[in-house]
Amino acid sequence: MALLIDLSHEIEHGMVTYRGLLAPTISDWLSRDASRARYAAGTTFQIGKIELLANTGTYIDAPFHRYGDRADVAGYALEAVADLEGVVVRATKRATRGLDPAWFRQDVRGKAVLVHTGWDAHWRTDTYSAGEHPFLTRAAAEHLVQAGAVLVGIDSLNIDDDKDGTRPAHTILLGAGVAIVEHMTNLGSLPDAGFRFFAAPPKVKGMGSFPVRAFALKQE
Repeated sequence: MALLIDLSHEIEHGMVTYRGLLAPTISDWLSRDASRARYAAGTTFQIGKIELLANTGTYIDAPFHRYGDRADVAGYALEAVADLEGVVVRATKRATRGLDPAWFRQDVRGKAVLVHTGWDAHWRTDTYSAGEHPFLTRAAAEHLVQAGAVLVGIDSLNIDDDKDGTRPAHTILLGAGVAIVEHMTNLGSLPDAGFRFFAAPPKVKGMGSFPVRAFALKQE
């Protein structure tokens, strides 16, 4: 029997994903009350409107996020972001913020590598964005590319140290065509391996990032 496991944060009006970035605005374009004049008696509809930054909630980065001449989220083939064999790296017990190659000893070739730091416990608190989140070092990103990972996800504020303006993990991973999924959650509910991972964005042209409903499928 298959079990679906949700790995995404819920998006709601006014929530902050990354301190300093605009929060989403969610409202009715057509309310149920207003729709009564358009339809038969007893029939109503709601049409919603949302304005949000692409980097909201749990989202995927495409190479275009970092490189202006590379593929955007619409350019992802489904097989690059869906039905991927997944593995989880457990990094909840760490002595330093930076996760180096020593954390990534398992076989990752052709797989989605999900880094479980436990930082999602601070979601929507001041701690989450306070500059102490775990991240991947340059060496770890280089190792994951060389080892053949096809996607790397993390349940943290940023896969990079937000104090480092060069953003080496983004630069290296996206430069190699490795998808990045940030602000994940619930990775503690996954086994270390033996599941399939999905994080397909809508086919929106000209976007380097976009929210996804990331989830895993495991066999019970």
